[in-house]
Amino acid sequence: MRLARLIIPAFVFLLAGCAALDVPELTPLEIQSMQTREYEEGKDIVFPSMISVFQDLGYIVKSADKDSGLITAESAARTDEATKALFGYSDVSQTSATAFVEQIGKMTRLRLNFVTSSNKSYQNGQTDRQDTPILDAAIYSNAFERIENAIFVRSAN
Repeated sequence: MRLARLIIPAFVFLLAGCAALDVPELTPLEIQSMQTREYEEGKDIVFPSMISVFQDLGYIVKSADKDSGLITAESAARTDEATKALFGYSDVSQTSATAFVEQIGKMTRLRLNFVTSSNKSYQNGQTDRQDTPILDAAIYSNAFERIENAIFVRSAN
């Protein structure tokens, strides 16, 4: 009986822990909502503001085409030296970002997308790549807050 008093609470705690790890999947509409904002300023203000924010966040702008509204950028690559030393393979991670800026009537719509890439290179020459979309609302909120500040500064001039 004493053993049951210890095992049952431990089992319940274990199940609760597993349930907490179960992250609900977002619908495409929820993802789009998290990644998109609309502004009253024109594309002439929003587009350069986006480029400026990418640079402020440490991204390297790889391409920017105002006509199509597409901006691509990458963060600096980071190598995990511990995996290289301990396990004999190189693990390089990098974040890619895209922004799509489009004028819709009097509004300008901006959609952001962040993806983390992990590239592993093994001693035998084998490579492996894994891309993971970033779906953390706080990341997008932070980016949009910075974009709104940049838009404010540009439109005040």
